[in-house]
Amino acid sequence: MTTKSIETQLQEVLDREAIRTLPVRYCHCVWQKDLDGYVDLFTEDGSISMNDPILPHTQGRAALRKMIADGLDTMKPRPFIHNHVVELQGPEKATGTCYIEVRLFRDGKKWEIAGWYNDEYAKVGEEWKFKSRRITIDSSAPISEHS
Repeated sequence: MTTKSIETQLQEVLDREAIRTLPVRYCHCVWQKDLDGYVDLFTEDGSISMNDPILPHTQGRAALRKMIADGLDTMKPRPFIHNHVVELQGPEKATGTCYIEVRLFRDGKKWEIAGWYNDEYAKVGEEWKFKSRRITIDSSAPISEHS
């Protein structure tokens, strides 16, 4: 059994923490309508896709900016992230899953959506970024006005 050096262990802790902040910052940027902050969370060729036609596969920062700007105006999403699991794949690559609840407007109604993100992360310079986000919607239902 090989033991990792304390320096390697410390770097892994720092990398995990940096990665764990990405989904939190993602939600913050959506809530605050911070388009620059949102696109900066992704690599230059970063992408996002969903198992729902509401969000087609979108790749590249310019396309991501347009997608989120359009969505913020029409759907007013309010995301909440839970239970983030991170797997380091090397010093510059990682994968992760986090669970999501979103409240938004769709078809003139308030909706609540639950699901998860499967993410790929890449270290660019000293910063971790989203390489890809794949959203899987598990449940989606309109919210009554009295809920």
